[in-house]
Amino acid sequence: MNRIFGKVSIQEKINFVRHLAIVTKSGLPLLESLKIIEEQTESKTLQKIIRQLAVDVNNGHLLSDGLVKHQKTFGDFFISIIRIGELSGTLTTNLAYLAEELKKAKALQNKVHSAMVYPAVILVAMVAVSVFLTFFIFPKLLPVISGLNVQLPLPTKILIGFLDISKKYGIWIVLGIIALISGLKFITSKVRRVKYFFDRSVFYVPVIATFVESVNVANFARILALLLKSGITIVDAIGITRDTFENSAYKLSFSGAQDFVRKGGQLSDFLATRKDFFPKLLTGIIKIGESTGNLEDNLFYLSDYYTEELDNRLHNMTTFLEPLLLLIMGLMVGFLAMAIILPIYSISKGVR
Repeated sequence: MNRIFGKVSIQEKINFVRHLAIVTKSGLPLLESLKIIEEQTESKTLQKIIRQLAVDVNNGHLLSDGLVKHQKTFGDFFISIIRIGELSGTLTTNLAYLAEELKKAKALQNKVHSAMVYPAVILVAMVAVSVFLTFFIFPKLLPVISGLNVQLPLPTKILIGFLDISKKYGIWIVLGIIALISGLKFITSKVRRVKYFFDRSVFYVPVIATFVESVNVANFARILALLLKSGITIVDAIGITRDTFENSAYKLSFSGAQDFVRKGGQLSDFLATRKDFFPKLLTGIIKIGESTGNLEDNLFYLSDYYTEELDNRLHNMTTFLEPLLLLIMGLMVGFLAMAIILPIYSISKGVR
């Protein structure tokens, strides 16, 4: 799918970083390493990017300078890790750190997707059964039902009204839904206030709120820990971490942290003022890390802890969604069955 739309998948980024780490570790110059990796890369989009990176490196620029031109593809975090590695002479080590981080990010992404597979299957089955009964079975029985002088039950009247509306305005309804979804996606990507409204509203949805918190907090702790381990100062690391939040509500809540720490404050003190987004456990362990000088280790611990919490919450969420979707499916199919069967029952009762 990513290749169709010219995007670079997270797995392709992992392969690129791992191959680059191995080749540079062997002692080959960066320019030759890029050319070798370009030949082995299957993605046409990534091949083109690597080719441009090779041109920049050949002209005397840093690899990170070339990556800045593709900031939307790689992101600030990716570029910063490589830049620090180039400036400190630890490029190979930082590439290995980055590959490991991308693997963890992909594993987290896969967990979320896997948890939603079964509910999605139930939802598709529910829609398919409903469409089949409504548009294929019921219309064949409708002439028979309408031709007899029988008082139609309410479910049947509702279904007949729905079919009439679908025949007259079905295409416009579908086009309207598509336009609405497309419009919302466009607006949320362009208007920050609208995106913030949707991102903030998820915190008021049971189950989903705790899931969103675990995802963002786990990513926050892991990325900040890796940046500090790579040699980036705490102030710069906070600025880069802020830009990695996909949820705009989290990004806004964290926006003042960099200035707060730059002026001499502690990160834990700032997080304590954002209780809606950062749990007390996170704040407390970060405070301990700042006091003892073990902030990196404590952040890595928090990352592992909240990733495990995410696993538990994903399980709880699917446990909650599965019976709910089955119940909705049963109600919908039951309603359609009543709309079809009740008139037939009335006809047979009248015949007797």
